[in-house]
Amino acid sequence: MASNIDSNPQDDDFVPEVAEGYHVGEKKTIEEYQKLDAEDESLAKWKASLGITTDVDAYPVKPGDKRKVVIVEMALYFPDQPELKPIVINLEDAEGNTIKDKELKFDIKEKSIYQLVIKFRVQHEIITGLKYLHVVKKKGIRVDKIDEPLGSYAPNTKQKPYYEKVFTEVEAPSGMLARGSYTAVSKFVDDDKNEHLSFPWTFQITK
Repeated sequence: MASNIDSNPQDDDFVPEVAEGYHVGEKKTIEEYQKLDAEDESLAKWKASLGITTDVDAYPVKPGDKRKVVIVEMALYFPDQPELKPIVINLEDAEGNTIKDKELKFDIKEKSIYQLVIKFRVQHEIITGLKYLHVVKKKGIRVDKIDEPLGSYAPNTKQKPYYEKVFTEVEAPSGMLARGSYTAVSKFVDDDKNEHLSFPWTFQITK
């Protein structure tokens, strides 16, 4: 279930950036969007881009599951180094539940080129202005931050069971000072500053 982001000043690392003059639009249910003017061609294309149709074959949601955004999988791929196996971490069990207290830990070789890929699912209602926040620290000092707008999404369908975000390629740092242990926290938030998902992970930069 979504919860409001803590406004504690000590958590400033995770305050999403907001464009000047930007205002959150009025929220509508899927049914309300479906009833919008069907004669408006541009509006029809916009609704189709979100997957809003009158015959949506909705992805089945487990009874009692009130989550609106669910992380399915987190992975690191090495597109320029086929000899390195992708690091794939499944975050859902066979019943569709998010695996709690799962230790996310892996190694990355220095100077390797990698891409972070996250698969996620939206359910129950349209999510607008979804954003991915990601902070990496070494010995308590922030060394990297990502504040990435993801867009707006309709609930997934059986034909499209998840969405996928592929991030820009990154080169792992190198050298004696760069090697070692790092901690990271990833969060998904939306226009209303609701925090849908938050999970910690650690990694080692190795020689």
